[in-house]
This record gives sequence, C-alpha cells and structure tokens, in this order.
Amino acid sequence: MKLTVVGYWGGYPHVDGATSMYVIEKDGFMLVVDVGSASLAKFQKYKKVKDIDAVLISHYHTDHIADIGVLQHALLINHYVTGDDKKVPIYGHIENERQFQELNHDFTEAVAYDPNQVLKLGPFTIRFIKTKHSVPCYGMKITDGDTTIVYTADSAYMDDWIDFSRHADLLITDCNFYQKQKASDAGHMTSEEGAYIAKEADVKELLLSHLPQFGDQSLLVKEAQSIFQGPIHLASEGLVWEGIDKLK
Repeated sequence: MKLTVVGYWGGYPHVDGATSMYVIEKDGFMLVVDVGSASLAKFQKYKKVKDIDAVLISHYHTDHIADIGVLQHALLINHYVTGDDKKVPIYGHIENERQFQELNHDFTEAVAYDPNQVLKLGPFTIRFIKTKHSVPCYGMKITDGDTTIVYTADSAYMDDWIDFSRHADLLITDCNFYQKQKASDAGHMTSEEGAYIAKEADVKELLLSHLPQFGDQSLLVKEAQSIFQGPIHLASEGLVWEGIDKLK
C-alpha cells in the first residue's frame, strides 16, 4: 500500500501549498482521500486525473472539498478531449444532504457511505469513527489486509482514537496546533495530543498533518518526540510512504 501526500495545510493553503489530499494506491487502484484547496493542481504533478478510481470525503469543510468542482470539470474536459465516459464515485456521508448532492456531476457520482458499516473500495477495507469537530466528520482506518493507515481527518482529542488506531502502521493525525495551545476549542489537536494517541495505540509511525501556517512547523516534530518514541514525519507535498523505513 502506497500513500502520497498532496495537500496537508489546515484551513487554507499556505504559499504555494494545498490543503488536505492523500492518495492511497494498491494493485493499480487509486483512492483519493479529501480534495482540498489547490490540491488538484498539485495532484497533477504526481498522478493523472483520469486514473482516479474513487474519492473518499471525510467532511464538507472547504479545506477538504474545495477542489471537488475543479475535479469535476477536469473529468468533463477529459471526456471532451478523449471520449472517456468513466464516472468517478465520490463517497461521502449524508449528514449534510445538500453538500453530499453536490458531489454529483456529469462524470462524478455521489455515493453515500454508512459510517456504522465497513466500506470496501477496490483492495481496501475502510472503517469509520465520528470525530470531535464543529461539523459531522469521519476519521478512517484503511487497510489492505497487510498494512493499516489511520487518518483522523479533523478532530479534537478523543480517548476513542486510541482503540481505533491500535497497532496501525501509520497514523495521520490532525496537528493544527502547537503544544499547550487550546486546539480542542477549534476542533483540532496539538502535536502532543497526536503523539499521545500514537504512543498509547502502539502505532508504528506518526505523520503530523493538517498543519498550521504560523510558527516553526519543525517544532511540532520535536514536541511530538517528547511523547512518542517511534518515527515521526512532518507532512510535505509529494511525501511518499510505503511502510516503515520506506519513506521517500
């Protein structure tokens, strides 16, 4: 299972950056998780739009869905140019019905996932957990049977993250705040909170993402290292993870 980080900023794109988008691949199947601001322009540096097999949305805040419309137009133009009639399914929850329906377009189809049920997409099995956020949002546990990635999406700290993340190979955690800041009030986590989950859940590696535009982001890793002793990575555009000791 291969993960490529495309967008990783929280709230809005930092200079020359993009907000949340992660690409997960296995056996020729490409799953895109979240489609944030400016992410599609960045995505095309690494992958081809026509090769997307499915999109999975955690929630409907703009920094996670802003480029859905851009993706829809890219697929439409690809159809005009190539005649490709492929319709890409976009999976989202239906607790925000209007925004869910906007996932439909000429070459995209809105598909509801039930967060209480297991979702199977290509080689992946996905389980959900409702996060602690200002709108309905779902974190995900994505596995191919051999490797497991947990993605918190946007969430304040919850004890439930520990059991949900137990023994994951990689935990991608919301890290929108530095230690000692009041992240919970904003529905996000600090470097320390993400590291605590990683430690208590005995995950193999931690990836700090959904980063703040302010401050020195390298401090986030130092703060997390005071709690979690395993490998800790700071999200960056184009970062590729294929398992422990295979970070590019």
